[in-house]
Amino acid sequence: MYEILLILLGYLYGSIPFALVIGKVFYNTDVRESGSGNLGGTNAGRVLGKKAGISVIVLDALKAVIIFYLSSYLSLKFNLNPDIKYIAGLACIFGHCYPIFAEFRGGKAVSTSLGYFLCIEPLYAVVAIVVFLLVLKISKYVSLSSISTALIVLCITPFLAVSITAKLCMLIAVILLVYRHKDNIKRIKNHTESKIQWILFITNFFF
Repeated sequence: MYEILLILLGYLYGSIPFALVIGKVFYNTDVRESGSGNLGGTNAGRVLGKKAGISVIVLDALKAVIIFYLSSYLSLKFNLNPDIKYIAGLACIFGHCYPIFAEFRGGKAVSTSLGYFLCIEPLYAVVAIVVFLLVLKISKYVSLSSISTALIVLCITPFLAVSITAKLCMLIAVILLVYRHKDNIKRIKNHTESKIQWILFITNFFF
């Protein structure tokens, strides 16, 4: 029973559309009506500006972090299945992609997934983030950077010292992330994908 509640909580918290909230509260703008229409940090930065974009990226990443560690704490306190943190975290990612609070039209879960991977295996997640930033620096495509990072995580996952449940959850998260970028993949192939500028200042700190 408690496990089901944690999974539901993960989904509901993941469903909070921070890009939409910040846009409407502070900028009187619905980001779904501008740019790519995506409820994520990249589009928030494109439509609302750098500060809003960074805020959304951080808040979206923290979704998975908060749910993961809250589930971990409660599993110890109430003697629940320790793998519940992985499932609740995955539910959080699904909530971000298909939010009940935004007509099931959410983001692509890049930030939320990175936050999730960071909780599971911090060292390898840092490697994935470096790959993301490097590909972004070279290509200026957030979508290509996200897909490249997902593939790195996919290659790393079998070698992690975590449970089978954790590995399955990570695999599902990677598949979902790539699936959410299916239209971007088509545009990359057709050379019609939009390049990003506002977020490149982050890469300058590292490369």
